Amino acid sequence: MSQATLSKPDLFADLPDPALSNYLRNAGELLADESALLKAVTGEILAAQGHLTHKAIILRLIQELECTRDVVKADVIRKALEIIVDHTMDDL
Repeated sequence: MSQATLSKPDLFADLPDPALSNYLRNAGELLADESALLKAVTGEILAAQGHLTHKAIILRLIQELECTRDVVKADVIRKALEIIVDHTMDDL
């Protein structure tokens, strides 16, 4: 009898920066809320546009921040935004 191995899908594989993907994969519980938010946001962007860019993620997070009245959620959004901006190269 063979046993199928279920692998956990890599939810950050589609991010535009491998360093960002690794950072989020290895953050563990420290960034659990931010990771969940980024998974949702990236899924929405992929469904709508078919590809991800740092700019699209940043714009979507800003939209989320503008729409929330929840102080705790706003903090999570700001931290997620900070993570994305920190991993975005400046235009040359």
